[in-house]
Amino acid sequence: MALTSYRNDGLTFEVDDSGGDGEVVVLLHGFPQSRTSWSKLTPHLVQAGYRVLAPDQRGYSPGARPKRRRDYAIDLLVADIVALADNAGARRFHVVGHDWGGGAAWALAERHPERLLSMTSLSTPHPRAMVAAMVRSNQALKSWYMLAFQLPWLPEAAISSKRGGTRVRQALIDAGMAPAEAESRLDMLRGGAARGALGWYRALPFAGKPAGGKIRVPTLYIYSTDDVALGGKAADLTGSYVSGPYTYEVLDGVNHWIPDVAADTIAPMILDHLA
Repeated sequence: MALTSYRNDGLTFEVDDSGGDGEVVVLLHGFPQSRTSWSKLTPHLVQAGYRVLAPDQRGYSPGARPKRRRDYAIDLLVADIVALADNAGARRFHVVGHDWGGGAAWALAERHPERLLSMTSLSTPHPRAMVAAMVRSNQALKSWYMLAFQLPWLPEAAISSKRGGTRVRQALIDAGMAPAEAESRLDMLRGGAARGALGWYRALPFAGKPAGGKIRVPTLYIYSTDDVALGGKAADLTGSYVSGPYTYEVLDGVNHWIPDVAADTIAPMILDHLA
């Protein structure tokens, strides 16, 4: 029976379960999106015979919006993914993450390599590469918003206000998101997801120090050159933190929203990697 939801840590997560009985591919969305961001990529995977699970993650799914920032610590986000796989009966599976979903995928590969057949990150570099790039490039300037999101209640108030909401919508459009999608994401944030979505950033102090070991599972990393939030230095450094088979692809002239704007381009790359 296809999953429409699952439970973990007292929370209920909505999930799209597509495809047949093939190997499972878990798709993890980023900020500020939802499981629908994979609608263009999923058909490619299903047609190739994979079973695709795309959840609304913690803070986004209406039944999974705890209020404390510590409830969004990376270990809990990883546990949500493992619980999804367990509920689907997948002992081992592939994971593909974009933006913060990519961050969760890196953490999953580090903590539970025995569960993964492969991992793919879209946009998001390895976390240690990100830290290194902060002092070796302009990445700190690109990441200014991460500091702003640490403020209590003020970002939510800005999103809720007419003026602030307009600015959020325009910032998403300026980053390359389609206007209709930007409006939909703003509606989602205003509809109750803002605190949880921001919780991923506010929980960074609870992340702990990244482990010193390298990623051992087969890894595909896809970076796009027109990403306003993530610079090329961290992307180039990422391979230094992977000891398993590693493929690095660069999409020239593509913005941050890779699953939305380049699904047809990345599908063959991902399918080659999964195989």
